[in-house]
Amino acid sequence: MTTIVSLYGDSGVWYKVIRDRVETEQRLITAAGQVLARDGFGKLGVNAIARQAGVDKVLIYRYFDGLPGLIKAYAKQGDFWPGVEELMAEPLARFRERTKPDQMATIMSHLAAGIRKRPLTLEILSWEMVERNELTAHLEEIREQQGLQLAALLGLDGGAEEQGPSAVDIAALVAILVGSINYLAARSQHIQHFNGVAVQQDAGWQRLTDTIRTVCERML
Repeated sequence: MTTIVSLYGDSGVWYKVIRDRVETEQRLITAAGQVLARDGFGKLGVNAIARQAGVDKVLIYRYFDGLPGLIKAYAKQGDFWPGVEELMAEPLARFRERTKPDQMATIMSHLAAGIRKRPLTLEILSWEMVERNELTAHLEEIREQQGLQLAALLGLDGGAEEQGPSAVDIAALVAILVGSINYLAARSQHIQHFNGVAVQQDAGWQRLTDTIRTVCERML
C-alpha cells in the first residue's frame, strides 16, 4: 500500500514522491525500539524517533496518532515480546497433552530464551526498572494482556491448584517465575553472575530453567 506524501515542482518539472506506508511504519516502529534501548523513556520523543528513522515526524501523527500509538504498535509486534506460539513452540493440541508442571516449565524456559535473544527488549526492561511513565505503562499493558491470554488459553488462570493448606496459587507462582526471569535477564546486560549463577551464559540459564522445572513438578 502506498501513500503520496508530497507533490512538488523544480524548474517546471514535477516530481511525484511516493512513500511506502507499510515500510515507513515499520521503520518508525524499529526506530522507536532503538531510541528506547539507547536513551531510555526520559528522552523518547517524536523528534528523536523521526531522526532515527530518517522520516518526517508528521508521519508519526499521520500513521499512529502520536507517540503513544507508536509505542503501542511497537509493544504489539513479536519482536518486542515472545508470543503464545513462541512460548509453546508446538501445536496447541500437542501442548495440552503435556502435564500441568511440564506446560508451566516449558513456557518459562521458552520465555527466558525468547527474552534473552532480544537485545532491545533486555535494554527496555532495564530502563523500566528506573523510569515509569505513560509510555512504559503501554508496554506493561501489552505484556499483561498477552500473559492473561496465555493463561486463559492453557487453563492456567485459576486461583489455586488444589484446596487446603498445600494449595498452590498458580497466578502468584507465574508472577514469581516471570518476574524472576525478567529481572535476571535484564541484569544480565550489566553483570556476569547473580548469586553465583552465570546469567550471561547458556549454562547458567540452563541451571535456572532446570530449577524452575523442579519447582513446577514439586508444587503443581
